[in-house]
Amino acid sequence: MGPEAENAAMKKEKLASEKILVAYYSWSGSTRAAAKMIQAECGGEIFEIVPVRPYPSDYQKCVEQAKKECRSDFHPDLKETLANVGKYEVIFVGSPNWWGTVAPPVATFLTAYDFNGKILVPFITHGGGGMQNCLRDVKRMCPGVNIPQTGVFSGYSIKNEQRKIVELVQSVLFY
Repeated sequence: MGPEAENAAMKKEKLASEKILVAYYSWSGSTRAAAKMIQAECGGEIFEIVPVRPYPSDYQKCVEQAKKECRSDFHPDLKETLANVGKYEVIFVGSPNWWGTVAPPVATFLTAYDFNGKILVPFITHGGGGMQNCLRDVKRMCPGVNIPQTGVFSGYSIKNEQRKIVELVQSVLFY
């Protein structure tokens, strides 16, 4: 076995030993696609963050509601909760960028649990806005977390972001 194969085997073993959660909220499907690519790369459990009251399927109506909620720091109730967040060491949290911050369901998720001492990796999908205030807001909601890296992916071309997703996962798990 050559050095590259040994290195890959060691990386795979480390991945298998991690206690990983990939949690996400997705309205259009872009963040869901990114979450599934992350899970395919690193394993772990996947958890979809779903608000009790769904957002309108009409884009303009969703934009209006999201704008109001983000401006008022609204945290909607979620359909499901995690039974034992303490068992995870690494938590990837995905959200679309809505009005410069994370979507309100993700804000609910982030403030519902104690992530102190955990490795938290926010990944944001966007339609042109990039990260904006998402990282700042995640840090405000989750004091005491270790955020070694973040991911920012274009929602329009999420299928072409595989290389960036692999780089994100490797930079977190092998730093």
